[in-house]
Amino acid sequence: MNRITETVKHLIIINVLLYLATKFAYPPLQDLFALHFPKNPNFGFWQYVTSMFMHSLQSPTHLIFNMVGVWMFGSPLEQLWGRNKFLFFYFSAGIGAGLVYTAVNYFQFNSAVEYLINIGVSHSEINQIVNIRNVNYGVFVQKVNAILTSNTNIEETTKVFVENIIEINQKFNTPAVGASGALYGILVAFGMKFPNSKLALIFFPVPVAAKYFIPALIALDLFSGLTGFSLFGGGIAHFAHVGGAVVGLIIMLFWKNNQFNRWDK
Repeated sequence: MNRITETVKHLIIINVLLYLATKFAYPPLQDLFALHFPKNPNFGFWQYVTSMFMHSLQSPTHLIFNMVGVWMFGSPLEQLWGRNKFLFFYFSAGIGAGLVYTAVNYFQFNSAVEYLINIGVSHSEINQIVNIRNVNYGVFVQKVNAILTSNTNIEETTKVFVENIIEINQKFNTPAVGASGALYGILVAFGMKFPNSKLALIFFPVPVAAKYFIPALIALDLFSGLTGFSLFGGGIAHFAHVGGAVVGLIIMLFWKNNQFNRWDK
């Protein structure tokens, strides 16, 4: 079992403390620190950093899985690189993941808005739709029908129309939280530094070499992000995972080609 290193330990402690503080003491921290859609009034640039330390309040599972991953794969890298180089990598992958996630969401949001405008939904109606918050699907449908001024009824329209209505509301109002982007960068680095280490998942308990396991995991996330089909359930920021992995790969290749040691120790 890996010995937990000092920096990794401190990262885990910060994540746990913020989870407990948000869950039991001051829930508004979630809105302040989670990464919001850029057009949402709750958005702030600091959230590209702070969202890495926030996790879903619905269940501690999100926090536990991420922190176990940071411990298992981050500690060997900190031992190899030292504190400064590890922290640079960790934050670069996490921030990069947030930027990729924002870019993909922005593209998908604007594509949905363009579709709705082309079929006659006005900008004013779109603004009202994206500001519907914290309601179940039935109430959401009622509110959308009340907003639309044409004869269009959401229950009588095509599946594509309904999907785009839901898309703009969810993209606008659903913030991203978690250390998963940074963790995926760490996974890439671990796979490149320790390619023959054996890894396994709980539901697939067959040990597989990291050099095969990690690319397969990233490919699965990419597939889920592109298709919307996920083996791990909904509410997962697949493109943040892929973004963290891509940023991690770019940094690793740069360091390999340039013998970059500025951040050592």
